[in-house]
Amino acid sequence: MLTILGFAMIATFLVLIMTKKMSPIAALVLIPALFCVAVGQGAKLGDYVIDGVGNLAPTAAMLMFAIVYFGVMIDVGLFDPIVRGILRFCKADPMRIVVGTAVLAAIVSLDGDGSTTFMITVSAMYPLYKRLKMSLVVMTGVAATANGVMNTLPWGGPTARAATALKLDASEIFIPMIPALAVGLLAVFLLSYVLGLRERKRLGMLTLDEALVREPEQETVLAGTGTGTGAGGGDRLRKGSGGSGSADLTQDGDDDEEDEEEFKGLDPNRSTLRPKLYWFNAGLTVVLLTAMIMELMPIPVLFLLGAALALTVNFPHMPDQRARIAAHADNVLNVSGMVFAAAVFTGVLTGTGMVENMADWVVGAVPDAMGPHMAIVTGLLSLPLTYFMSNDGFYFGVVPVLAEAGAAHGVSPLEIARASLAGQALHMSSPLVPAVYVLVGMAKVEFGDHTRFTVKWAVLTSLVVLGAGILFGTI
Repeated sequence: MLTILGFAMIATFLVLIMTKKMSPIAALVLIPALFCVAVGQGAKLGDYVIDGVGNLAPTAAMLMFAIVYFGVMIDVGLFDPIVRGILRFCKADPMRIVVGTAVLAAIVSLDGDGSTTFMITVSAMYPLYKRLKMSLVVMTGVAATANGVMNTLPWGGPTARAATALKLDASEIFIPMIPALAVGLLAVFLLSYVLGLRERKRLGMLTLDEALVREPEQETVLAGTGTGTGAGGGDRLRKGSGGSGSADLTQDGDDDEEDEEEFKGLDPNRSTLRPKLYWFNAGLTVVLLTAMIMELMPIPVLFLLGAALALTVNFPHMPDQRARIAAHADNVLNVSGMVFAAAVFTGVLTGTGMVENMADWVVGAVPDAMGPHMAIVTGLLSLPLTYFMSNDGFYFGVVPVLAEAGAAHGVSPLEIARASLAGQALHMSSPLVPAVYVLVGMAKVEFGDHTRFTVKWAVLTSLVVLGAGILFGTI
């Protein structure tokens, strides 16, 4: 009964948010509350929610202060050179922009934190997508899938969990999987190339005149302001030789105010820039990420200290500090609210025993004849299970059971552990992953739209990783 209700709860949640009948926050709270009552455990709802909030509170704190920190870094101009470099590479070509998104997300993912990756990637790429009227779900889908593949780094989480759960060495799991993961990353780059070609075909081959230079008579993509002479004041996007015509696509002064605001953050003359403190801010960011990778302190504490130091040094006056905090309050509230709402969902799933029953049912449904192939079975199961469960639930609750079943048929726990990593490309778009709300929130994309677009490509990427692992003999 709990198994059926668990799957029904997840299905109801996904249908409601994908059809936009409910907002993600409302669905994350109300649907599990109703199902908790339905299983006859309504009296314990409060306990389940408190347990869920307690488990996710450090994540919420980390996201809150990470958003403030990286928001300040964007304000002071730390990432402006990245945007200019990507502009030079992309040349306003939609195909190059999508490929650039995948490359940037993969590189930044080396820090092992999805939220950091999405904040930096979106801050750099969002203005390009908006200016060229490209699909924002392409950006979120490519970034999430690239980060999912890179999330398998030993310090990213899943590999360490698998090693801990099965009492193995993380390097023995990860190093043999490098060729398969490299193939998966190449698949993401190929996907971004194909999606970029689709965007180029839809929009035409676009060019930006003098994209990196503000001319006296016009503003460029980096110079949006709200003064009437900014992004809507004469910037021209022209069809080039690869387009379907020669007509100018001119952004008139009638562009809505929202479009003006979207480019304000990259105005090279904005008052929040701190060019004299550039190397301090760059050094502080490197130190912060290094400390995070080396696990010198808990991540929430690192970002709390980093945000406080960044605000104090860059904006020593109290009114300026309050203004910067207020400027990023909307993102902080949306993301932290989503995390605490997700705590209700995970709290009910775990507390009522739904997760345990669902996992037992899935494992029990595997035919005995598949025993010698439990590594492949584990890889296939990792797709839905890591999407519908937290990594903790999957690696500490399900993987040991799968490993025990495999051991009875002579399958090495190392193979089970490696195969369990295959579903991470899909996992990063799970509604139970807090970082995905940072991604869709900053990109101003509906979570349902992101899910509909991304899931099929993420599943394909996960299957490529699994297939490559089998081909290379590591699974």
